[in-house]
Amino acid sequence: MSSSPAGAAPGPTRVHAFGDDALGEHDAVGLVEELRARRVSRAELVRAAVARTRRLDEAVAGLAAERFDAAEAEAVEEHPGFFAGVPSYVKDNSDVQGLPTQHGTRAFEARPAAADGDVARVFGLLGLGVLGKTRLSEYGLSASAEPVGEPPVRSPWHTGHTAGASSSGSAAFVAGGAVPLAHANDGGGSIRIPAAVNGLVGLKPTRGRVPSDRMNRDMPVRIVADGVLSRSVRDTAAFLREAERAYHDPGLPPVGDVTRPGRKRLRVALVTESVGGGPVAPEVVAATEDVGRLLESLGHHVERASVPAPASLAEDFLDYWAFLALAISTGGRRTWGRGYDRSRNDVLTRGLAARGRSRLWRVPPAVVRLQRSHRHTARLFARHDLLLCPTVAGTTPELGWLSPSQPYDTVLERLLEWVAFTPVQNVTGDPAVSLPLATSAAGLPIGVQLSAPRGRDRRLLEVAYELEAARPFGRIQD
Repeated sequence: MSSSPAGAAPGPTRVHAFGDDALGEHDAVGLVEELRARRVSRAELVRAAVARTRRLDEAVAGLAAERFDAAEAEAVEEHPGFFAGVPSYVKDNSDVQGLPTQHGTRAFEARPAAADGDVARVFGLLGLGVLGKTRLSEYGLSASAEPVGEPPVRSPWHTGHTAGASSSGSAAFVAGGAVPLAHANDGGGSIRIPAAVNGLVGLKPTRGRVPSDRMNRDMPVRIVADGVLSRSVRDTAAFLREAERAYHDPGLPPVGDVTRPGRKRLRVALVTESVGGGPVAPEVVAATEDVGRLLESLGHHVERASVPAPASLAEDFLDYWAFLALAISTGGRRTWGRGYDRSRNDVLTRGLAARGRSRLWRVPPAVVRLQRSHRHTARLFARHDLLLCPTVAGTTPELGWLSPSQPYDTVLERLLEWVAFTPVQNVTGDPAVSLPLATSAAGLPIGVQLSAPRGRDRRLLEVAYELEAARPFGRIQD
């Protein structure tokens, strides 16, 4: 498949916005170095990112709302943050002052936010210039952003395939070169899944590591974690370092400044069986096993292990997910105003809400079991330092496979089949990272996931550096 600038060719194709401008092919840390050397200016970076976004968005449809003029005006201001002047985006389920937060739904008309949410405040403290908001699946409930009656968010690696979800717009813009990193959050895999689909680094931090907006903090089981999608391990490591300087959870060991691989050789548990025992594509299994062999060649010890989750986890997580959809649906008017119309929700949201209503009695015991599920990973991590497994159970699906224009039962069955690994760490609170270490026969990225005990985000970054050096990540423009 040929690589072309965004919009250069009709039909499904690989697209990107990389070019000979101020952004070049730099990652975020590289842009910081360019700014400090005065080879580029903040205004030049913003203008380049806006131009790239406009070109790329024609092909991938990742933009929810923009503040281009405001971002350019802010670029002339001095800011002490490490990333000062680096352009970025915030996902459209987190408030940015002056922009609507639409949550990917047509059930209400969002008003401009009166103030930044916690995520946008952290971005501001770090100096990241927010250009706007990126699209997601409705309320972040699906693993593909394909709203009925609107353009789907497309993978820049092949615009006939999904960009994953729910942080799909952010992933498409980072992979396609509009910005070097962007906000993502993960309540069932939505940092790691779009990272896997788009050939990116996607670290879901330990629960509480990075501030989240109030809606996520108030959940009975705090499954959502905020972070970024990036094209390099050092960008993700630098973001965590700087976020930790802005806010540190005293209950977690510090990550600190991670700039290179660790020296300790690790014990790695290899798992290729999915939670619930569903099918896993042979290509995905082979890619994961190959990374296991790569780790062994680097001196680590890898051995097979069983799924570190209770047999009830898949069903309990689904019941909890359905309960959240029910809470969104029934509480919509209280949250977003009297204009909220739940009949305008898509088929997945409506179907999950109906399930939640019919199985409400199951939620309290399910919550208790989910809260205790970290005991299973704790037992695994008593014998191993890391868990290696696939990020998703299959290769990247074509658009339409997860579309909510289909019957609810079809969408749900396919969703559960594909997203069969990532929810474990949302429930346990353990950190996990998807790394783009393989490519499918169709030329699309395959992500492989590593997770560690709670608080050991530094360990994940160290081994990620080592794997990146041993097998440099593919670039979309190659």
